[in-house]
Amino acid sequence: MSVVSFSCAPQLRATLFDGQIYALNFVDVDRHTLSTADGHVTVVVLATVADTARADAVGNRVPDYCLGNPTYRMITVLNLNQKRTKAGRLIATILVRRRLNAEAKLLQRRYDAKKLGRDARRDIFAVADFDGRTTSQLGEQTGSSDFCVFVFGRDGKLLRQWNDVPSAAELATVVK
Repeated sequence: MSVVSFSCAPQLRATLFDGQIYALNFVDVDRHTLSTADGHVTVVVLATVADTARADAVGNRVPDYCLGNPTYRMITVLNLNQKRTKAGRLIATILVRRRLNAEAKLLQRRYDAKKLGRDARRDIFAVADFDGRTTSQLGEQTGSSDFCVFVFGRDGKLLRQWNDVPSAAELATVVK
């Protein structure tokens, strides 16, 4: 799972607070409506295109017990906040979907090794944020370059957040 976001300056950034409930809603590139308060433990990664390696690292550190388990979900929010034509947005969305398909093939190997009879692509979610609406829900200011990872409980309670890639142990402790 990965999420992308930008902020203008750390001191100007609105902050989400651990322990508070946030019912944030997103629409991913596959047109799924997702929420942080819909009964899933949700890892949200905010990243720019330049941060995709860090977003991938978060996904690789998600504990194996989360794989294929409908209780857990990871959403990557890509901050693509640029002036784009409708055609430009369509092309960018197609490219994000293509990247998700490639990531799903890698994730499918982990699923197969765990003997999970599930299509990994159905468990990969990415939001292309063209106008800053999604990043602003996460307390990020348009134009920012901050990388953030959030973990929300089933009811939308913010369990933990990091400004860098958490260790596998840290992530496992919070999502459990």
